[in-house]
Amino acid sequence: MKSMSSAFVLPGLALIAALAMGSGTAVAQPAAPAPAKIGSSLIGKLEGPEIILDAKAFPKTFKEAPILAAQVKDGKLPSVDKRLPEPSQLFVVKPLREIGKYGGNWRRAFTGPADHENGNRINSLDKILTFDYTGTKIIPSLARDWKVSDDGKTTTIYLRKGSKWSDGKPFTADDFMFWYQEIYLNKNINPTPFFEFQINGKDGVMKKVDDYTVAFEFPEPYPFFVSQLAGSTAIGGGFATRGGFQNFGGAYCPAHYLKQFLPKFSSEEAVTKKAKDLGFDSWVSLLKNRYSWALNNELPVMTPWKTVSPINTPTWSMERNPYFWAVDTAGNQLPYIDRITMTLAENTEVANLRAIAGEYDIQERHMGLAKLPVFLENA
Repeated sequence: MKSMSSAFVLPGLALIAALAMGSGTAVAQPAAPAPAKIGSSLIGKLEGPEIILDAKAFPKTFKEAPILAAQVKDGKLPSVDKRLPEPSQLFVVKPLREIGKYGGNWRRAFTGPADHENGNRINSLDKILTFDYTGTKIIPSLARDWKVSDDGKTTTIYLRKGSKWSDGKPFTADDFMFWYQEIYLNKNINPTPFFEFQINGKDGVMKKVDDYTVAFEFPEPYPFFVSQLAGSTAIGGGFATRGGFQNFGGAYCPAHYLKQFLPKFSSEEAVTKKAKDLGFDSWVSLLKNRYSWALNNELPVMTPWKTVSPINTPTWSMERNPYFWAVDTAGNQLPYIDRITMTLAENTEVANLRAIAGEYDIQERHMGLAKLPVFLENA
């Protein structure tokens, strides 16, 4: 991995180059140009990866990170083709410039247990739909496709067959229905409806069409609901990001894991005792804790990385999800980076000083824009 100084600076240099030319009157023999300086705006060329939607262009063979290949060899994991969605239902990413290389540890800073958003920003790829890098076009994500009815009242999503949670269990419509029936509609857990799941104050309804198809139905036209599913909202922001960060949001969750914390699947007495034994005042408090990907390293997720050492420790660390459902155009299962290590900083000033010293690789959160010249100087 690059040091923080070089990784932070390279995008900045591109922006500076784009801003170097100003308007003015042409002269016959212009003076030598002044050294490039940071301009009043930081708008550069907008670039990003492309999501391949044509199944004919999907890779036919697959590769995996060496650390996962070793686990396959030892019999601890199934082969990579068994861990991915069906070949015609893959999420395929064309990298911006070149195919990446496996390995590495992404070093970052975080400021404590309340800094949940730090992880959300780099690990929130478990949304139902999403926007492309321009932020203007909705594209598939966990759902491979969607359809809005002619009357605008029903939005149907189609999941990727063969997708799996990070523990290898199937990811299906049942995970949506469990969330809707057992979490969202349970007033002990979620006393207030999500406004994103309402139109003009009227509640929407979730229905299972088949194992890989889910319908969201509303009493009035709600064509904008697709944008809610693609945005960073309580209903569409993804299980990991919105589940622990925004009161059990995300529209789906790992039913096979979370059932053990609900009275319906054992008894009120049993889950209350479990909560008390673990130091929680109620089973709802325990559920909220176990629902958080940042706090619970046993929680199955659909994100590129999963927590190893939780956010309430001095080092918040993550490792790659062996069942992540995306590949690049060469058939490499993503992500490229093996692990993420966030080191606790007492405050943002400490984080910035460590960044200047090159202790981080890529960091935007908590970094002071006013310190950009210092970052550049120490590149």
